[in-house]
Amino acid sequence: MRNTLRALVGVLPLPALALALTGCPDDKKATPTEPTSKPAASASATPLATPASAAADAGPKGPPAAFHTAGFQTPDCVLHDEVGDRYLVSNINGAPTAVDSNGYITALTPDGKVATEKWIEGGKNKVTLNAPKGMTIVAGVLYVADLDTVRTFDAKTGAPKADIKLAGATFANDVATGLDGKVYVSDSGLKQNAKGAFEPTGTDAVWVIDKGKATALAKDKDLGKPNGLVLGPTGLWVVTFGSGELYRLDDKGKKQDALKLPKGTLDGVVLVGDTMYVSSWDASAIYKGKAAGPFEVVVPNVKSPADIGFDAKRNRVLVPLFMDNAVEAYDLK
Repeated sequence: MRNTLRALVGVLPLPALALALTGCPDDKKATPTEPTSKPAASASATPLATPASAAADAGPKGPPAAFHTAGFQTPDCVLHDEVGDRYLVSNINGAPTAVDSNGYITALTPDGKVATEKWIEGGKNKVTLNAPKGMTIVAGVLYVADLDTVRTFDAKTGAPKADIKLAGATFANDVATGLDGKVYVSDSGLKQNAKGAFEPTGTDAVWVIDKGKATALAKDKDLGKPNGLVLGPTGLWVVTFGSGELYRLDDKGKKQDALKLPKGTLDGVVLVGDTMYVSSWDASAIYKGKAAGPFEVVVPNVKSPADIGFDAKRNRVLVPLFMDNAVEAYDLK
């Protein structure tokens, strides 16, 4: 993986390196990619919950993790299924642009133990999942971003439902929803070349799905490789992996209230009240702040934090560690 990242340096600026690495939700209350190949890990490894101290690295110490669960295959997003009271984890399980249908979704209990390792599995039971990233649930339907398509499933049984194409998209990343029931999807605008390095495609966009049909709300290279999405009272908020920005899109798809965070390669975002939590690869941290700033580190020393989720029942931020094949949870004060 280090060699892969070094190969990327000559293709994309540093803030975009992580862009090949993620994308997850909002779980109503909250929220919003990835390098070139999966980190080394056994394909048959079963995630196991361990004490937070077992995963601690040297560096600044933040709040202790409620749990640390290892053994995933390139986890991109963690979503709290409020109805089922469980955590769903999307596993890319390969290159984040590969059309291989070997991605899967793991179901965890709230204490970080595995309920079903491959609850939804690509290539089984008529399921297609190539590189699943961001997720959200609307009216009993699970939406999953997958390259140029949003896959839908029954949120209770996992049975596949309709596919929704994003015409011309290359890197569908995060998925979010609001009270109006519409679903929003980011396209980070990336592809891999013959050597596996990432290159921009120029398809940067944010899509809106309404009544099963997808249309582009915003489509422009200046969107900065949009990644994490979250709906709030003032509209749709976007964090970017490319430009390291937080901004709001108005109903015409125009950028408003843009703000640079202290460090970039931003991935996931959740909204708790009027406070945002944002994951940053450059900072190896979770930031906390209001939409107008300032932002400060609230959880330091988390490597490759991807599309974070939020558990409103336990007031907990859920953090997929993309490069470390693990998931951690942090209870907020």
